[in-house]
Amino acid sequence: MKIVVIGCGRLGAGLAEALSARGVEVAVVDRDPGAFGRLSPTFGGRTVTGVGFDREVLLQAGIEQADALAAVTSSDEVNVVTARVARILFRVPRVAARLFDPGNEEVYRRLGLTTISHVTWGVNRLSELLCYSPLQTVKSLGSGEVELVEVELPQLLAGRSVRELSVPGEIQVVALTRQGRTLIPTPGSEFRAGDLLHLALHSSGSGRLKELLGLQ
Repeated sequence: MKIVVIGCGRLGAGLAEALSARGVEVAVVDRDPGAFGRLSPTFGGRTVTGVGFDREVLLQAGIEQADALAAVTSSDEVNVVTARVARILFRVPRVAARLFDPGNEEVYRRLGLTTISHVTWGVNRLSELLCYSPLQTVKSLGSGEVELVEVELPQLLAGRSVRELSVPGEIQVVALTRQGRTLIPTPGSEFRAGDLLHLALHSSGSGRLKELLGLQ
């Protein structure tokens, strides 16, 4: 697998090191050659000096053979332009862009770009840590809009169906653990006392889920 990382700041360098440790062939691009000093002496990838959205620079980085590209510079504009070039001009299968201003998130999503916002993710994660909730977050996806959560089945839902706890676009029961075994339920599957539910939850459905679970 080949991945191009645009930007060798703390995030870019850390990402490049982590990918390289997994055996991924990595090329790192940064306009400041001094930025590559953040990489460890044992880093086995390539480094290319230049502007991330420059066609020739991307070609030097091996963009034509890349399976993915991450644009993680300190500029939203550079990241978005680079991501668009990678996706539209070079047809890179997987492209992600770092985003500092969450206010631009919806605009970039409409352009078909996957974005990672530290602000959005940080706000959601800190809220989880500071506020007690019986819903345990297992993993945050994307910029934190969707989470995988676990919750022990409330007694009031025993005998009810999975369908009754599903809200299209907001709440989806993806699995449940029963007597030590995890299974993927159908919409008609019935809950039993002691079930541990695993749900995909959109941030907009948090209040609705608590209401359905009788936690409000």
